[in-house]
Amino acid sequence: MIRRNPNGDRPQIHPDAYVDNTAIICGKVIIEQNVFVGPYAVIRADETNEEGDMDPIIIRANSNIQDGVVIHSKAGGLVEIGESTSIAHRSIIHGPCKIGSRVFIGFNSVVFNCEIGDGCAVRHNAVVDGCDLPPGFYVPSTMQLGPESNLDDVPRVQASVSEFSESVVSANIELVKGYKALSNEF
Repeated sequence: MIRRNPNGDRPQIHPDAYVDNTAIICGKVIIEQNVFVGPYAVIRADETNEEGDMDPIIIRANSNIQDGVVIHSKAGGLVEIGESTSIAHRSIIHGPCKIGSRVFIGFNSVVFNCEIGDGCAVRHNAVVDGCDLPPGFYVPSTMQLGPESNLDDVPRVQASVSEFSESVVSANIELVKGYKALSNEF
């Protein structure tokens, strides 16, 4: 479902993106080319700051927002997801936050109030809350990072993880093409 927010902002969705019919895209959302938005995802830009303004939620080209993901922002803060980034099933991305390009966010992970640099991987059931990650960091499954976390304890991404992330992006770009072709049958 594509709908306006109470301010009247309507999502801008590139014609070469695919948004599943069960997904909800609301308000000041920008979805670029070759983005896949899976079933039951919710991307909602509808809260405003004290001045009544809001920044958009931006999903850059070739990224994928998988089944059941929720993306929202507190008080109209910016959420930006870089190019060729995967947000895996049932993750929560809550702004304000910025996620770089070629990032993998694993199943059921929570990302809030932070910046995640290019090429990072946040594995399944991990939490990054108020802790900025420079490029190339690897957050293992179930790790929790907060404002007081010591990044010296966080490993760096290995080549095999980057290759896996790239394969997920490629698979989802193929899904965009496949589902777009199927939609022409009805």
